[in-house]
Amino acid sequence: MTRVLYLIATAAGPAEYVDRGVRAAREAGWDVCLILSPTAAGWWEGRMGELEDLTGHPVRWRYTRPGESGGLPSADAMLVAPLTTTSACRWAAGITDTLSLGLPAEGVHLGVPVVAIPFWSTALGAQPAVPRAVAILREQGVRVLLGGPDGYEPHPPRTGDAAAFPWCRALAALP
Repeated sequence: MTRVLYLIATAAGPAEYVDRGVRAAREAGWDVCLILSPTAAGWWEGRMGELEDLTGHPVRWRYTRPGESGGLPSADAMLVAPLTTTSACRWAAGITDTLSLGLPAEGVHLGVPVVAIPFWSTALGAQPAVPRAVAILREQGVRVLLGGPDGYEPHPPRTGDAAAFPWCRALAALP
């Protein structure tokens, strides 16, 4: 039986390459459902069909309306990749006004394994709210891959290589 992964991409540079993450997850045996932040969805506007063909599921980027089906199977795990500082801080504060934050915020408390790997600069990561947000997410059970040999190291401003985002490292952290 294939396990279902919710790949949730927020609006950092690697979201432009989320198709690479989908392909890597599929190669690892996951049935991938893609959820994008509203901004990341805008980057794929006009090409959303490519992602739906790749996953075999509708790409979600907004909450459904009352009575409307989301069209996705239940998740066995969630990977938030890439995670921005803004999304980390909003998620840690319990602000779940977007589907891309609401799903993992709820999922971790329902026992769904949630892994997050950031993509941000050292300048943004130096904001005092960011390490606090990471600590809060970790306290809740989110595995945040930041620092250390298996994590993401922030890049100096304007030097991040979005195309080289470590999708496979993030996938390897999933149970």
